[in-house]
Amino acid sequence: MKEKNIILAARILSMAFTPFYLSLVGLITLFTFSYLSLMPWAYKLTVLLLVYAFTILMPSLLIHFYRHYHGWTLIELGKKERRVVPYLISIMCYFVCYYVMHKINIPHFMSNILIAALVIQILCAMINIWWKISTHTAAIGGVAGALLAFSIIFGFNPLGWFSVVLILAGMVGSSRMILRQHSLRQVCYGFLLGTVTAYTIILRL
Repeated sequence: MKEKNIILAARILSMAFTPFYLSLVGLITLFTFSYLSLMPWAYKLTVLLLVYAFTILMPSLLIHFYRHYHGWTLIELGKKERRVVPYLISIMCYFVCYYVMHKINIPHFMSNILIAALVIQILCAMINIWWKISTHTAAIGGVAGALLAFSIIFGFNPLGWFSVVLILAGMVGSSRMILRQHSLRQVCYGFLLGTVTAYTIILRL
């Protein structure tokens, strides 16, 4: 019974912290710690709903339908050779979101968050051809990198929030190992990839 509860908790964590939330969390960070907090709530909510629709809801639904079409479980979908299509689906959704944001004149520094998330997805897809890497920890690593970058740009102390992100990263990484989706190396390299990529892109663009 205890083992079943641990596995259930790991599945809930994996579902709650999908690899797609980086852009949404990054924008929430901007709207909280920068001068963008002064923007009207209606505008901020519109941007957040747009990003949620294209980077979380749409890829999650499409991947869910793809998995059910083939009759695979989540564990079966996690096999390296079956992860190509989910990667392509998420990359396509991110491209569409960036295009829409560009068309409605969303400020460039907001879309930089989306670019960082998109690059992380592309790098994970390329690495996955040869070696399986954790996109879950790459995503939360991206949150860590974005938080550090924004703390430099906007001059706030990130220590408290960064500690929370590290704790969540440990929980998410542990859940992926409990579910036997990744090894410790794959989890750690995923986090490192996400952190470095997001930090570099947001500071450089």
